[in-house]
Formats: sequence, C-alpha cells, structure tokens
Amino acid sequence: MTETALTVHQTARPSGFPTSGHFAFVESSLPEPAVGSALVENLYWSVDPYHREMMDDMPGGFALDTPLEGRAIGRVIASRTPGLDEGEIVFHRRGWRTHAVVTPEEIRRLPRFDKVPLTAYLSTLGGTGLTAYVGLTRIARLQEGEDLFVSAAAGGVGTATARFARLLGAGRLVGSAGSAAKAGHLTREVGYDAVFDYHDGPTADLLAKAAPGGIDVFVDNVGGEQLAAAVGALRVFGRVVRVGTISQYNTAGTSSPRFDHADIVEKSLRMEGFLVSNYIDLQDELYEFAVPHLQSGRLALDETVVDGFEHIVDAFLGMLRGENTGKIIVRDHTQAPPAA
Repeated sequence: MTETALTVHQTARPSGFPTSGHFAFVESSLPEPAVGSALVENLYWSVDPYHREMMDDMPGGFALDTPLEGRAIGRVIASRTPGLDEGEIVFHRRGWRTHAVVTPEEIRRLPRFDKVPLTAYLSTLGGTGLTAYVGLTRIARLQEGEDLFVSAAAGGVGTATARFARLLGAGRLVGSAGSAAKAGHLTREVGYDAVFDYHDGPTADLLAKAAPGGIDVFVDNVGGEQLAAAVGALRVFGRVVRVGTISQYNTAGTSSPRFDHADIVEKSLRMEGFLVSNYIDLQDELYEFAVPHLQSGRLALDETVVDGFEHIVDAFLGMLRGENTGKIIVRDHTQAPPAA
C-alpha cells in the first residue's frame, strides 16, 4: 500500500475553456481515518460535464485550492467503524483523489451482479444511466413508437438514452454528434437510425433531413441552436427533456439562438429540466430494468476508459472537447481491464 495520496485541486476560475493550468495535483501523506470512518483507496473515477459548470464562481461551485468532488468507486483499506469492513467495494462522491476518508453515511454499497463489471456503476448503472432512464420514463414519459432526437448523442447520457429508448420500444432515433466518425459509430453500434454532424450546417436543416416527419421527444444535453431547432421539429404534444447545456459551459456571456415561443402554446409542448440527484430513489428500479439486459448482452456498455489517476484532468478536458464515446471513466493502473 502506498504511503502517499494525491488530490486534484482547482487553482483558478476559467474564462472560457479550462486548461490543465486551472488544476494542480497535490501530494500528501496517507490520510488516517477517524473513529466512525474508513479509508478508501479509489479504483475508478467519473469525470462529468457538470464539473465544468461547478468550476465557475457560483453558489455551490467548487472552492479553489481544495480537493474536487466527484463520483468514485473504491476499496476500504482501513476501517475504524463497524459500518464498513476492510475489503468492501463502495461508491462515494469524494472523488478526484487517490484516497478518501468516508463515513458509512457517505457511501453506497454496490450490489454485485454476474457478468456486470464495476465500471457499469459509473456509466449505465450509475448517474449517467439514471439520468437517461429518468429522462425517458419520468420526464418524457416515452410511449412505444415515439420518435426521439438526442443532442450530444455520443456522450454518456446520449448513448444510454438511445439504448434504453430501444428497449422501451421507441420509434425512429435521431442524434447529433461532433464528427462523421462518431455519427457512423452511433448508427452502426449504438442503435441510432440517423446521426448528423452538427458542424455540417444549420441544425434546423440537418434535423429536418434526418427526421423529415418531425419528432415527439427531444433529449437535450446541449441547448443553444440544437434546442431551437428541436422546438421547431416537435409534433403536437411533444416534450423537451432538458439534461444539460454543454454549448454554454465555455461561452459565458454569449447569447443563445432563440426559438419560436409560440410553438410551445400552439403545439402544446412541454419542456422540463431535472437534476438526477432528485431521483436517487429510482436506483433499484434502474437495476431491475437494465441488469437483465446487460447480462443477456442485449444492452452494451458504452465507455471510454483512461488508465491512470494522473490522467484525470486530461480525461476531463478531453470529454469537454468531445474526444470520448460513451461515458468516460478513469481507471487505476492496478486494475485489470473489467471482466465480464
């Protein structure tokens, strides 16, 4: 067992796109768990789009020069509480560090399912998958045969949304992505019927070509021009599920394209955003829905795995640049590739 620990601190507020210079790796002695807590050695880390928003000077945002939070999975290596045994594998939110001191109230024990790797609890069975599941079943209330448009379709939520929508009986699935290569992958491997590269022209024109008959549901991870185009393409009683606004994270102060607000009334549209943290009570329902399909092979994991905690900042910045396909996860060097 190592005698030192590493944490990642945010050292400055970005103006626009963040760089590695906004972060610092800080080395310290291995933390000692106090009575009632346990020391966890982290094995897998999640980097997520919301971290960019938290970097700004905002209520509840990241404090400078302190360890960053984030989802992580680790193994208990020292315990001073009967609530956590050494060797247990746990999920917690004190990530972006190699070691974390946690209490039993701060962790979630992960059920172990045959043929399901640990990484799934940060992707399809984690907050990413839960976001897609809630968006489809609780916000959109997707009906069999309905047609969807998903922005940022190659990301973690975008890929999970398509795979879940297929299992729920959706009709035509249309997505947007940042390259022709991603568009090809999504149609060949993930289940989309059509995907366009949003760099190729006005989104309204690209969407009209991909979904000439319109759409019933828009799952929006981007905002901006793609949201405006989707409102125009929605049919009567269409729904917009607002998940994120990636297009604005690094462009503070810029105006967003406007959509025709009359469409909301004239087509009886509904637009609703949500925070997945308000739906944690659906975690077991997600397991019941997704795990059998993972075990049968009908549902695949879409993950980009980066090896080495020292690359966590690079992984985060790469995600913001759209370099990943599916959920991006950082893996400790000591972990073998996840086994089925």
